[in-house]
Amino acid sequence: MTQLTPDAGPPLRRGRGRRPAGQVRAEILTAAGNLLLDEGMAGFTIEKVAAQAGASRMTIYKWWPSKGALALDGYFSVVAPVLAFPDTGDIVADLTNQLVSFVHLLTDTSAGRVVSQLIAQSQTDPDLSAAFRERYSGPRRAISVQALEKAVARGQLRADIDPESVIDQLWGACYHRLLIPDQPLTEQFVVTLVDNLIRGLR
Repeated sequence: MTQLTPDAGPPLRRGRGRRPAGQVRAEILTAAGNLLLDEGMAGFTIEKVAAQAGASRMTIYKWWPSKGALALDGYFSVVAPVLAFPDTGDIVADLTNQLVSFVHLLTDTSAGRVVSQLIAQSQTDPDLSAAFRERYSGPRRAISVQALEKAVARGQLRADIDPESVIDQLWGACYHRLLIPDQPLTEQFVVTLVDNLIRGLR
């Protein structure tokens, strides 16, 4: 299984004296992302992240209200580069490429297992639920809405489409197969999904 590495830039060296806040935060996110991918939510604790990052629990709680919120930010620091939304001017190609990248992330790396656990825990963790919407699903939804609105402006899609519903139909279908695996989540599924939906959007 392919392993992901948090996008934290070049390795940070710890010297003597107090580290800048930005460096401490980056090291915490790197530690959180690595731990989450290695051990999942079951093995993810504030104590382990603090030990790996060389930071105090108090410092971590200053920025993150719960271990779930920290886990989410660690997860996003890993997957953000993979989930960049292309903008080639061809909405069919862009949707297909983004969804294919998303599916490979979920099926070929430990990120699929991790996001399933984050979704499950968010049902009982209000801080994680709010963080999931504000820092992950909300911003990603906004990017997708913008892409669809650009396609409408270019005349590639009907002017009366509801972008929010389109997003639910596409990404929601992928999450459905991830969480309820009655059918496989594959690249071919994504291609067929986009093709079926686009027929009704033009």
